[in-house]
Amino acid sequence: MRRSFAHEAVLLLEPGGDVRAPGGAVTVALCGHWEHEPPCPLAPHRTTAERDGDRVRLRVLFLADPADEAEVRERIEAALSEGVLEGPDGVTTRWRLAEEGRGHAGA
Repeated sequence: MRRSFAHEAVLLLEPGGDVRAPGGAVTVALCGHWEHEPPCPLAPHRTTAERDGDRVRLRVLFLADPADEAEVRERIEAALSEGVLEGPDGVTTRWRLAEEGRGHAGA
């Protein structure tokens, strides 16, 4: 049975960077592409991003079987650590991962 989990991160986004890009990178890591037919194959998820200057607080809520939680987190961490995504408009956004870890799914 799937459970709710949360993963949170603080990113330093390049000037002019698209605040949606890190969430897109997470979707690519979990689903193969940001445009796909539902449902998400590994873990249905929702990403929110709040920008404060060059800092972005990212929160990923996801549903997963507890046996798959580690793999989902590894994919999220890898996507955020990569620090780059070329968007559908061809513009590349870069960021640096400052902090990341587990969040509270109910918060």
